[in-house]
Amino acid sequence: MQRAPHRKKQRSAFVQLMDLPLFLLIFGVASVSMFIPALHGGAARNLDTARMFFYCAILGVTFFTLIAIAHAGRRDRRGPLGSLMSLFATFVFLPAFLAIPFYEGLGTTTYLNAYVEMVSAITTTGATLFEDPERLDGTLHLWRAQVGWMGGAVMWIAASAILAPLNLGGFEVTAQAEPGQREARSSLIGRADPRERLVRVTAALLPIYIGLTVLLWVLLLASGDRPLVSLSHAMSIMATSGISPVGGVQYSGSGITGEAVMLLFMLFALSRLTFASDTVTATQSGLRTDPEFRLGILLVLGVPVILFLRHWLGALDVSAEDDIGQAAGALWGSVFTVMSFLTTTGFVSENWVQAQAWSGLETPGLILMGLALIGGGVATTAGGETAARLCALSQRAARDGTTCASLIGQQRRLPNTADTAQRGLYRMDILHALRPDTCRIDDPAGGFGGFLSGRAGVEHRGSVHHRTVDHFCC
Repeated sequence: MQRAPHRKKQRSAFVQLMDLPLFLLIFGVASVSMFIPALHGGAARNLDTARMFFYCAILGVTFFTLIAIAHAGRRDRRGPLGSLMSLFATFVFLPAFLAIPFYEGLGTTTYLNAYVEMVSAITTTGATLFEDPERLDGTLHLWRAQVGWMGGAVMWIAASAILAPLNLGGFEVTAQAEPGQREARSSLIGRADPRERLVRVTAALLPIYIGLTVLLWVLLLASGDRPLVSLSHAMSIMATSGISPVGGVQYSGSGITGEAVMLLFMLFALSRLTFASDTVTATQSGLRTDPEFRLGILLVLGVPVILFLRHWLGALDVSAEDDIGQAAGALWGSVFTVMSFLTTTGFVSENWVQAQAWSGLETPGLILMGLALIGGGVATTAGGETAARLCALSQRAARDGTTCASLIGQQRRLPNTADTAQRGLYRMDILHALRPDTCRIDDPAGGFGGFLSGRAGVEHRGSVHHRTVDHFCC
């Protein structure tokens, strides 16, 4: 009896799609996303801009389809390192494609400026080369905020699916393995294939990210913002990019109500435990015992009190009237601005100027820059050095002091590699920020501005640098 020929099991189209290289998948998503500003430009009658986005979307989808067909039947077997290189390509090479419709739609800038603008947006830095919001139409503003929002989504997903298994991106502080290495085999039992892990993390986090953004958009609309402004600010808050089509939240129409809503959603940048428990830093006790969240709340409550007392003493010194309304406005302006800079968003409260006028003192820009240096939590969209590293360094310093006091005269054991790497990171960080080409010591104003530029480059927080220099160095 003749056996029936063995037929290979057909894989579904979704499985075959997930076998494509990660960078190619991100490129395809970015291409499809260009239809959104194309539709907006058509509705807003920005037809030239809409046409550029539509053509680029068609071109990108065509390239994606052709490469996907050529790659059919192959599996990406490069593992975590391949995913890490795809993440690098997303932040370096993908903006070259994203800048094409921006460059063609604007028509009054160079391609290099458009590329820098897209790199700043996708890395959620928020620095802009176009300080006048009126120079860009609404469609281009939407594209900047959308690219920043997509960059924030990439970081939410990549932190758990790519960086956590390699103990990178802040996980080297809590992980037992050395930075860049996997943990012991016993701790990896049940850990999925890198691509399966990526799919699972995306399915779990992306709906949360989209849902929170839509909720914040609706709340800002109800607070009085225009649709484009509220959507851009909602995406900027979730991505902590600080991108605004009107130059900042102080120029929007939502007022204190909108700022209060934004502050609540900024809490998601203080700790990853506010929206997920899928990383090695997650604990069963929740936020109450999370050092990142506790340190963030302490700073958000403590620093405004210090600034408020400083403003209050300043008001007494200049014999200002005891106005409770002005005092409350100054306190709220401090709370919102401190929270915004701690999460490296860089938005300034509309009451911050009122606090300056009420106190009669200059704004303490160095304190806000220090908050941006600390940053938010590990595996969030916030930049800076992250609160986890600060907690780890303080605990390490306390242990070193105790050890040195108890082991005087004895040979001290070398610290483990993770601690050494962490301290080395800070030394390189400080040296980079204080380089002669970024910080002029001979000029006080130029030196401070140069120092801020160096810090913004290290923390990828250009919106913070831009607003700090504009408000506090002039």
